Amino acid sequence: MKLVGRRQFSAALVGSLALPQLALAKDTALPVPASLPAAAFIAAAKKEPMVLLISLPGCPFCELVRRNYLLPAQRDGSLHAWQLNISDRTTPLTGFDGKVTTAAAQVAAWKAGFTPTVLFLGPAGQELAERLVGLASVDFYGAYLDERLAEARRAAVASSR
Repeated sequence: MKLVGRRQFSAALVGSLALPQLALAKDTALPVPASLPAAAFIAAAKKEPMVLLISLPGCPFCELVRRNYLLPAQRDGSLHAWQLNISDRTTPLTGFDGKVTTAAAQVAAWKAGFTPTVLFLGPAGQELAERLVGLASVDFYGAYLDERLAEARRAAVASSR
């Protein structure tokens, strides 16, 4: 009987430790676009690139990029970021060609199968800066992101003229 009690206690303890993490994960989600052209239009109207995180549920590196870089910048208004779930094969998504697809199919078409990947897209879906793939170094990730974002912003302003 004591063994069952210990197992139940252990399960409850593990569950109580996991629940705050699950709640945190919901709080750190970026918006998911229903239409890529519409999301890109919102960014282009402000002469900004569309910043799109290719993510995988449960990916700790994706969560780190969202929580430490993209969400703070989105909250302070310095960028507009969205995310696509690489494994979502059911939710309809309007692609830049106007056809309905899914996130998984669109990610495959972009050959962006590694998570996290951050894309910097223009209003027609063109990449405005080199994509940021993976998270090689937390120490330098912010600098890499800033560099690509600056390049994408220059391209977005140039294409809006």
